[in-house]
Amino acid sequence: MSWESSALYYQIINRTVKEYLGNLHSCSCLLYSVDFAQIEKLQHVGDWQSLSELMIEAAQRLEKGGADLLILCTNTMHKVADQLQEATQVPFLHIADPTAEAIVAAGLSRVALLGTRFTMMESFYKGRLKDKYNLQVLIPDPLDIDTVHRVIYEELVQGIVQEKSRLEYLAIIDNFISKELNALF
Repeated sequence: MSWESSALYYQIINRTVKEYLGNLHSCSCLLYSVDFAQIEKLQHVGDWQSLSELMIEAAQRLEKGGADLLILCTNTMHKVADQLQEATQVPFLHIADPTAEAIVAAGLSRVALLGTRFTMMESFYKGRLKDKYNLQVLIPDPLDIDTVHRVIYEELVQGIVQEKSRLEYLAIIDNFISKELNALF
């Protein structure tokens, strides 16, 4: 939800449109950007009602602007996805669905989930992967959850990519792989 990630998504979407349509084509879209400082504060004090209201207001503005489809480009804020869908008439693409469809298409049934503490610990995202797609969702150990969460909020949302943090993420992924291999043998 930070402008850093929004800029990246906008770039990826437009490059993909150009790849498919060629030449000077780009996507026709409406982009609603939020003040991430406000979002982060509300998340960490647990005021999901206010967050839901902010997301509904944004979605309704996009709907009034003529949007044909709503996409919420953040895993964590999908905690309020149901309320957002109920408050709008525009189709809503739940971020977990194309993710799960790609996982299933790849022939996988067990996946490791890295994200904010909210996304890893609560059921709004991993529950959808489990219930709708029958995926087994693994999350890191508590200390690794803290590391991933910290890096997201202190670095990535600010456009900071530190080598130390990249290596910490790789170590967390290696821990998943080691545990999976040990479970097989």
